[in-house]
Amino acid sequence: MIIPAQGLRIVLAVRPVDFRCGHDALAGLVQNTLGLDPHSGLIVVFRSKRADRLKILLWDGTGLVLVYKRLGDGGHFEWPRISDGVMRLTRTQFEALFEGLNWKRVGERIVPTPAAAN
Repeated sequence: MIIPAQGLRIVLAVRPVDFRCGHDALAGLVQNTLGLDPHSGLIVVFRSKRADRLKILLWDGTGLVLVYKRLGDGGHFEWPRISDGVMRLTRTQFEALFEGLNWKRVGERIVPTPAAAN
């Protein structure tokens, strides 16, 4: 499991990409097509044409890291409708997506501070 740092920007490239692409091709796509800086510490999640694979590209400060995940046993990731551009994900949504769960049903819950703590 990849656990992104708190406050790190996570985006999902909504249009499927050619999964033969490697680090450099995906970084070029991030910069030229999506208009984002792949070296800014941002996490970009890419989807394949099949719903069972994803790639994650991130800059860790020293180099580009590429993570590939394929779900087994006929599993598939939940994806938004195909369109151009990107969609921002929260850390919780990203973690659910990476685990193969329906991230659309995950919401950030704000837990109120108990009165006794004040």
